[in-house]
Amino acid sequence: MKLIHCPKCKSGEYVKSGVIKGRQRFKCSSCGYHFTVFKEGKNIDPYYVVKSLQLYIEGISFREIERILGVSHVSVMNWVRQYGIQRPENLEYHPTYKVLNHAELKDLMADREALKSAGFMVTELGDKFMVIRWERFRKTSVY
Repeated sequence: MKLIHCPKCKSGEYVKSGVIKGRQRFKCSSCGYHFTVFKEGKNIDPYYVVKSLQLYIEGISFREIERILGVSHVSVMNWVRQYGIQRPENLEYHPTYKVLNHAELKDLMADREALKSAGFMVTELGDKFMVIRWERFRKTSVY
C-alpha cells in the first residue's frame, strides 16, 4: 500500500472526501487542504527509450521508429527533446535498414561483396537484429 501525503503540508493524516472525475479525493486533517492522488502514468522500459534515441541518431524517422519498436512517435519526439538529442547535420544521409533473425544476419556478414563500400551498424531488437547500412564512399561526377 502506498502512503499518501498532503502535497501542501506533507502530513500523512487525511480522510476521504468524495470522488472527482473517477479519482478519490482526500482532505488533509492537519491543514484542511483537498487533494487527489495523481496517476503514475505508463512506464516504458528504458530499453525502448535508448533504442529509440539510437535509431533517431542514425537517421531513422519518428514514424519509422514507431513502426519498428511499437512506441509512439510522439513519445520518441518527447524523449529527443527531454534528453537534448541532436541528429547529425548531414541532410543527404539516408540510411537503409533491415530487421533480420540470427541466421539471416550470419548470411549477410558472410557475404563479403555486401560489406564492401558501405558502413553497417547492427543493433539488437529483442530476439532479432536491425542492420542499418549507409554508403561509405560517395560517387561524384567530374565535369
